[in-house]
Order: sequence, then C-alpha cells, then structure tokens
Amino acid sequence: MHGILGVPIGDRLGVQAPRSRLQRIVLSSTRRLYRWRMTLSLVVAEDDLLTREGLRSLLSTVDDIVLVALCRDYDQLISAVEEHRPNVVLTDIRMPPTGTDEGVRAADELRRTHPETGVVVLSQYDDPEFALALLEHGSEGRAYLLKERMSDPDQFVAAIRAVAAGGSVIDAKVVDALVRGRNARSPLAVLSPREREVLSQMAAGKDNSAIAATLFLTVRAVEKNINSIFTKLGLAAEAEIHKRVKAVLVHLSTQH
Repeated sequence: MHGILGVPIGDRLGVQAPRSRLQRIVLSSTRRLYRWRMTLSLVVAEDDLLTREGLRSLLSTVDDIVLVALCRDYDQLISAVEEHRPNVVLTDIRMPPTGTDEGVRAADELRRTHPETGVVVLSQYDDPEFALALLEHGSEGRAYLLKERMSDPDQFVAAIRAVAAGGSVIDAKVVDALVRGRNARSPLAVLSPREREVLSQMAAGKDNSAIAATLFLTVRAVEKNINSIFTKLGLAAEAEIHKRVKAVLVHLSTQH
C-alpha cells in the first residue's frame, strides 16, 4: 500500500496518543509496530556532551536497544552508520560542521545509502518546516521529536521502536505549531463533508486509487476533491509533497 507520500509505508496510519502527549503518526501496521521487540542497534549523534551522555544513560536502561556508537558531528555519524549498519540513528538536527541542518541532511543521505536504517531527529525547535524538510523525500522510518521528550523515557523509546518498524512520528507540538499559524477556528471547517471524507482516507495512508474504491468515487473525482482541499487549507502554493503531508497533519491535529 502507498501512503501520504506515495511510497510503500505499511497497512494504515493512526494516532496512538492524545495531543497532550507525544502524537504518533504511525505509517505501518499497528500490529507490526507493537510486536516489534527484537534487539535494535542504535547510533547516536549529538555534539553537546551533557545531552550525549544523558542519551547514553537513558538508553542503557532499555533492554532491547544496543547503543553501538556515539558521534559528535555529521562525518562521524555517516562513518558510524557505514561501520555498524544500525537499525536506527538518533541525531541532533544541528551539529558540526555547519550547525544548521545536519540531522535532516543525514536522514536524506541515509535514505539513499542505507534505506533500511530509521532516523529520529531531535530538535529544540517546534517549527513545522524542519519536520517537513525531514519528510520531504519520504516518511517511512523517520521521526521528528523535541528534545524535551527525553524527560519521558517511555514515549521516547516508543518513538525509536516505531521508526525501527517503519513508522513515522511527529511531535505533537510541531502539529500544534502548524495549526496555530491558521485561523483560530477548526481549519477543517471550510471543507465539505465529502472533502473531509477524502482527507480522512488520506490520513489512513491510502493512495488516490484506494480512496476512490473506498468511497465509490472515480480517481478523477478524488483528485478534484484533493485539489480543493489543498486550496481551502491554503496549501495550493506549496510543493506537491508538502501539500499532502501538511493536509494530513492538519487533519490529525483536529482529532482528540
């Protein structure tokens, strides 16, 4: 099955936690995610010593995660992945050499060179544009979390496991920031009932053909509804991949 970015991502998409906590956008089978309990190898990349040691300490208490390398910059991270081929990389969004977007660039590079490796990007910023940049080339096996989530080890580790199983996790505060940039009323209020149905199916990880079959519509009718959704949500000028991701994030942010 194809999901919101048009790549194979699993059987369904669902929100596994309320908005007041970490909001998971799971892009693979729920059964597959929660039965995943094999030992996971992990590479951590973080230039701040205290944060790096904090992550080491936190992860040392998790039985099914093995920390195989600690890195301080982009080059060390890429080398460690080549050497260890981990299940998951946990990386700061900003590291040497430039201190700008190394975490996102590493995620893009690893999608090309090691597509089987999941990536969790940690950030201090709830700017949705960072998350969208991470998802631009695909959502499978990618997560964007705020560093404050380290204070909740259960949810933090659950995100690592979800990404290892092919899921995708977006921090609830990132979704909230997206919605805050829109009208105070529900951003979906402008949509027709049919458009809300189509958007709901998009959020279930279905491509246009699957949506058409579910709602007994033609593919062309689905395309027209989706284009109308983009226009009404103010996404018409966005890049195509961003429009679909943002529309689904808006949908999920309204679910309680």
